[in-house]
Amino acid sequence: MHTGRMFRRDAQTFLIHLFGRGLEDDRYVIERYRSLANGEIRPVGAEQPKAKGRRGQRRTIATLSAVKKLRPERDEIIVCTGVKLARSGVQIWGLAASGLDAARHAR
Repeated sequence: MHTGRMFRRDAQTFLIHLFGRGLEDDRYVIERYRSLANGEIRPVGAEQPKAKGRRGQRRTIATLSAVKKLRPERDEIIVCTGVKLARSGVQIWGLAASGLDAARHAR
């Protein structure tokens, strides 16, 4: 079933979930995930080719001001975990990834 409206890729509505102490750290590790139509959630980095050599993927580090400006795409989940305060951070869910726009009584 398709609706008659076209959606833009960037989310106009998103869900923010603070965990632990919230945004109390100065720097955060950024992880991005993509929510698929079948309900699977996959890391965005998994689609990129692996780096050669022994070294694994580098972590993406961002400042507090950059984390506050992050906006997910409709099907994206962004997880920001504090570097020094490991049990602090934020999860930002796009509209489609959060399931807020799902049809509740679909047959």
